[in-house]
Amino acid sequence: MTGLLSWLDDPRADRGIRFSRPDGSWQSWPYTRLARLARGYAAGLAARGVRPGDVVGIVLPTGPEFVGALFGTLLAGATASPLAPPATFGDPDRYAEHLGAALAAMRPRLVVLDGAPAPTLAHAAAQAGVATVDVAELPVEPPRGDGVAAPARLALLQFTSGTSGTVRGVRVPYPALEANVAAIRSWLEMTPDDPTASWLPVHHDMGLVGCLLAPIVTGADLWLLSPAEFVRRPTRFLECFGRHGARLTAMPGFGLAHVVRRVRAEQLAGLDFSRWRAVIVGAERIQPSALENFAGLLAPYGLRREALLPAYGLAEATLAVSGLPLRTGWRQVPGPDGVPVVGCGHPLAGAGVSVVGDDARPVDEGAVGEIVVSGAGVTDGYAGGPVFHDGRVRTGDAGFVRDGELYVLGRLGDSLKVHGRTVFAEDVDAVLGAALGVPPGRLATVLGLRAGHPTVVVHLEHPRPEWLPRIPALVRPLVPGATVHVVPVPAGTVPRTTSGKPKRRLLWRRHLAGAAPTDVTAGRGSG
Repeated sequence: MTGLLSWLDDPRADRGIRFSRPDGSWQSWPYTRLARLARGYAAGLAARGVRPGDVVGIVLPTGPEFVGALFGTLLAGATASPLAPPATFGDPDRYAEHLGAALAAMRPRLVVLDGAPAPTLAHAAAQAGVATVDVAELPVEPPRGDGVAAPARLALLQFTSGTSGTVRGVRVPYPALEANVAAIRSWLEMTPDDPTASWLPVHHDMGLVGCLLAPIVTGADLWLLSPAEFVRRPTRFLECFGRHGARLTAMPGFGLAHVVRRVRAEQLAGLDFSRWRAVIVGAERIQPSALENFAGLLAPYGLRREALLPAYGLAEATLAVSGLPLRTGWRQVPGPDGVPVVGCGHPLAGAGVSVVGDDARPVDEGAVGEIVVSGAGVTDGYAGGPVFHDGRVRTGDAGFVRDGELYVLGRLGDSLKVHGRTVFAEDVDAVLGAALGVPPGRLATVLGLRAGHPTVVVHLEHPRPEWLPRIPALVRPLVPGATVHVVPVPAGTVPRTTSGKPKRRLLWRRHLAGAAPTDVTAGRGSG
């Protein structure tokens, strides 16, 4: 077997995954039992016509069934393509559109479903002409003499989070996946004695590769919660570290902000975070305040500031590209507009990072340009094209390198040139968040030209009334001469990707179409 599957040959009985239950208990599955489940599912998939090289869609929530279906697909010689379950989307119509687009891209032989929401999913699959199977119908024990098919060339068809439009399936070969998992394990010095805990969705690259595959391949214990449970009870996640001994995790910056917002100091009494070694922070531009506030809340209970590890990655590079080394401590520097930018560390083993200008040539040290990623973790390209022929990915992200460390500014498509300089939507978010105390998950700025004039649209979920009149004056120094619109919206209505990033391009299109809610204030900046 390949390195990704080698744990199945001799799974550990004394290590495994603990899945959170709604009643507050943990369901323990040792790796020996998960290996049997995977082999049983592999036989069941083969019996339903799955052949080597096929694609199998997996639409399951966090649980042992997801792990069994993932590795069962790989054991059957097929390519696994995890998709978000319906609970991830609040809008059924939006979910149906997402699922239909994904199924059209992946063209699976079969889709494995959870029986509870199966009617909705089965209908969408039927419209796409795809067969489905309820995971409860698959055998949980392998038959005697079960065989293992040769691995497909592609391990995963991993869908991007969709910040820049329709989701796209990234073709992840086994060598790229195994190289990235190895780089993560080396970076974090992972051993079987280093438990991980995670609440990230298992269908998304950070949760799947970083917080599921890496611990499983390592043979370490893993504590898994659902994203919804983390939102409801972040203290339960913290107990994994302060009470149960977990040492490693990863999350976007808004997860740190959620902990700070929802957890009171008295709820941490009796917890000990002194052995918590790494909190990888990525998936979006990192706000310094999120790091400082999280560290400040947990420091009295043993968490070291050095445990916070800003990082950068993307699905097109399997996952991780750069990260802060252990035990070094993160830093921030002024960005092009004076707004603080957090460093995302140096390239991991086997990865390369460069920054290029509009002419695709490398820019000088410290100059802003487009981030280009290369190395062993770079994937084949997208289902249906384009293909990454030269092993390099132009990410569409802007940033700069200083003293070998990468600083990420934001999406190039979410920026605006004003008076010869580029302003990023994330810059505006950072300024407003710091000045007003707006939690990151309730704010999304979009920038663009309307009738040739610079325009800023600030969306605020359930804002405090005193925030609104202050916003134009805070924005004007960053975007002089722009028209500033402030749009209050109900909580939870800013469209976001499955990893929590605001879909800024969709918001901008809505603004141009007049489909967004009416703004409460609009002002022309002085320039």
